[in-house]
Amino acid sequence: MDVRELVGQARQGRPRAVARLISLVENAVENAANAENAAQAAGSAGGDAAAPAAASRTLREAMAELATGAARPHPARVIGLTGSPGVGKSTSTGMLIRAFRRRGSTVGVLAVDPSSPFTGGALLGDRVRMQDHATDPGVFIRSMSSRGHLGGLAWATPQALRVLEAAGCDVILVETVGVGQAEVEIARLADTTVVILAPGMGDGVQAAKAGILEVADVLVVNKADRDGVQTTVRELRNMTGLVETPWRPPIVTTVASKGEGADDLLAALDKHQAYLEESGEARRRRLARARDEIEAIALAQLRSRFAVLHGDRLDALAERLLGAETDPYAAADDLIAALR
Repeated sequence: MDVRELVGQARQGRPRAVARLISLVENAVENAANAENAAQAAGSAGGDAAAPAAASRTLREAMAELATGAARPHPARVIGLTGSPGVGKSTSTGMLIRAFRRRGSTVGVLAVDPSSPFTGGALLGDRVRMQDHATDPGVFIRSMSSRGHLGGLAWATPQALRVLEAAGCDVILVETVGVGQAEVEIARLADTTVVILAPGMGDGVQAAKAGILEVADVLVVNKADRDGVQTTVRELRNMTGLVETPWRPPIVTTVASKGEGADDLLAALDKHQAYLEESGEARRRRLARARDEIEAIALAQLRSRFAVLHGDRLDALAERLLGAETDPYAAADDLIAALR
């Protein structure tokens, strides 16, 4: 099946076509990200980089079909869920799936799991907690390995979003790896970023730290049936009150395993969506998302060109730098001049 036919079937909402298209995009993006190593290996072995080139062509064809096809009257709502491991991100995602499905919305889920730094493998276990929705034709759940990408997402997450939107998903939930306070990349991808915490995960100093809490559009204190929930809510309220911003993140308490607090969380998400549309922030965020996507692709292509055209020159400059014959800025200028 060619890419155009695959995209056509995905637009009809056929799950198998959606899954195959995401796999195609995911593998092609990984090959593009590894093009530098592939090109270097091919050059040193006297071969060629035909496989990465073919993957790149396939990826370009898929993106052309997805990005320039029939536009939807309303873009999908992209909601990111992040937080430390163990706070209940997957369970909260499952709760939100049920809430949106009760409204009749079609839901896509991208659950990103960490990959091993040693073997590259991943458990892909987030969807285990969402098995209640596995047979629902209005829900598409896809687990993705981070494949070494930092920031809580995978290389192919932006392109996978395009696939799910083309497939007609009204809401797309993106669950991040869950690595800690520096996991803020989701804020540049989602319309609304939900940061999930749990009682007993830290003290007031943790709540005041810069990082993940600053990107929150909605704060959720899950596992609210535990001791200390009011203390956590109070600390978060004190933290959010320190900065005057047009939007102050609401704090919602939930017990996702029991479905408690789902309506309150949905109301907070709707309120933020209304704010985005009324203030023009929705378009600004989507424009920034498109700009980041273009920039990331351009930088990947530049890295690939450096590898293909200037591998030997880069090695020679590194030797000169180690020999105290040049400085890193002068070496970088030399490399850029050669590229021109």
